[in-house]
Amino acid sequence: MDAVLELAASLLSFAHSIFGPGICPGDWVWATSTAGALIALLPVLATVIIALVRKITGNTYNLATLIGFGAVGAFAAFLMPFLLFNGISSVYRGVFNGEPVGFSAAEVRSFMEGHCWVGPQNEYLGGRATGYEVLFHPYETWPMYLLRLGGLVVLPAVCLLFVLLQARAAMRRGPKWPSRLVWIPFALMALLSLPVEANTAAHLWMGFLPISILGLVPVYVIGPPAWSVIQRSYQQPEPSGPPPPQQHPQTQHPQAQHPQSQPYKPPPPQQQIPKYVPPPPVQQKPPPPPVRKPPPYVPPPPVNPTLREPEPDRAALARLAADPGPLPFSPRGATPQAPPIKPSGSRFRRVRALGQGGFGTVWLAVDTQLDRTVAVKMAHAPDAETEERMLREARALAAVHHPNCVRVYDIVSEPDGLGLVMEYIEGQPLADRVTTGGPLDDVAVARLWITMAGALSAAHAKGVLHRDVKPSNIIIDPDGNAHLIDFGIARSKGDSTLTATGMMVGTPDFLASETAAGANATPASDAWQLAATVSYALTGKPPRGTRDNAMAALMAAAKGEPLSELPGRSAHRRLLMASLDGEPARRPTLRTVARELSDWLAREGHTETGPVTQIVRRKDIEAEDRTRPMR
Repeated sequence: MDAVLELAASLLSFAHSIFGPGICPGDWVWATSTAGALIALLPVLATVIIALVRKITGNTYNLATLIGFGAVGAFAAFLMPFLLFNGISSVYRGVFNGEPVGFSAAEVRSFMEGHCWVGPQNEYLGGRATGYEVLFHPYETWPMYLLRLGGLVVLPAVCLLFVLLQARAAMRRGPKWPSRLVWIPFALMALLSLPVEANTAAHLWMGFLPISILGLVPVYVIGPPAWSVIQRSYQQPEPSGPPPPQQHPQTQHPQAQHPQSQPYKPPPPQQQIPKYVPPPPVQQKPPPPPVRKPPPYVPPPPVNPTLREPEPDRAALARLAADPGPLPFSPRGATPQAPPIKPSGSRFRRVRALGQGGFGTVWLAVDTQLDRTVAVKMAHAPDAETEERMLREARALAAVHHPNCVRVYDIVSEPDGLGLVMEYIEGQPLADRVTTGGPLDDVAVARLWITMAGALSAAHAKGVLHRDVKPSNIIIDPDGNAHLIDFGIARSKGDSTLTATGMMVGTPDFLASETAAGANATPASDAWQLAATVSYALTGKPPRGTRDNAMAALMAAAKGEPLSELPGRSAHRRLLMASLDGEPARRPTLRTVARELSDWLAREGHTETGPVTQIVRRKDIEAEDRTRPMR
């Protein structure tokens, strides 16, 4: 205890030397507030340490990390402030009782000086009632009692609020519950400081408050951990122990593994007792035992196919940016020859045009053989090489299976070009839904973002890029569910943004800056377009605003002009700004976005599944003009 008193006396002497003017209410009263400001640096130090550690560890909250954060919070937000508050109070009591601890004779004499309404400072700071006595056994007038409440209850509560904000700022881009390891110990310290003299405690809290407010500055300057660190912290460690038995290449299904669980390890084949075979004659050589092959691996169904996304092949995606290449499931080293595209004959009967774009017309048609309604997208292939590339990528897109991604059935030859036969999804484009019904709320947008991120991830895992994600390419069906349509498969070799004929791949208002400047499309550019579409759903405007013509919008995208139409009060603004970053490497992946949105929905008490919008009335769908040009 003597060490605590010596430490408190040294802190008071240091505070008196920093700021202890001999004016009302007195030099030691001012020194007390200065000491409170110095004590307030301890919780700030705790949150700064936690923010710096998270710059390295991200959201990895294992036992060692939690123990470290808890130790820092307990020491800097509870133990040291509690000891110093009570130590300063004990020092002032000793000075009042004639038992000075660690003060010089000149400092002790200065305690006897009186200023204005305070009187002798030794009595004002060490000889009055404690905070507990003042609050629970009031003996003063009501105005004075209200003033005491302000100094002993309101001031600590405001300080607690800003310590909580410091702790939550240190936990940005991650769960906020670890911030309790800082602000709960501080709240306990404030409660246990009631035995301190009322005047001393009030002046300590007066000095504590401004530093607790300014303590937000260094935490925000440090900033949250990078998205790459957060993504790395979610990755599962490599399993230890002996490696699993090898599987036949044709039975491996990497796209079926669950992103939030350990990779599936097939059980080793169980040895079966061979049937009894009578021994052959001695002169005959026994036949070799039959080779038993393990049963083929059947992947378990995904828990939620809307949210779960497979792990893409990064090397395959890099090759796809320049050339889609062979199918992901082609034999290694083989160069498959594209079979000739068969003519459709009279199988598909066109009903009406659904939309027109740069690559042709999308028709509502009837498959006369299977008696089902389909959508046929007509695309022009100017040469055999482009036709082969379109066939390869159409086959890869046909392998994409996701409940919210349009299915591709076939590709046929028509007199006016190649026809991509796709699933017909009845509904209303998201662009029209926002125009007529107004922007979506945060819950609907979170579900939309998760759903479309899952659909895009399923396509990326198959080596297929969309290249034209925009509000008019998301269809809301009559049940309120979103579907991603119109993959931009028609492009020439080496084209990224403009084709040889000057035709644009992608809509300028929803085009990432790197693709607008001529770079190849990547999964990151698809993620940017999806984020721009989400921003449109929240505001009704493209994130860069509207331009007079397509060329002006393309120039604005290529220059990377600032995003002027982001939502102002949405809970997703922070995630949108990160996803719309001009540098592709700094954008969070679709998996990270889905995880962040899933956590937000859980905190808000909502489920991930559910309609994006209200049920679309059929008469609204039928009354819609389905022959307008595709934007």
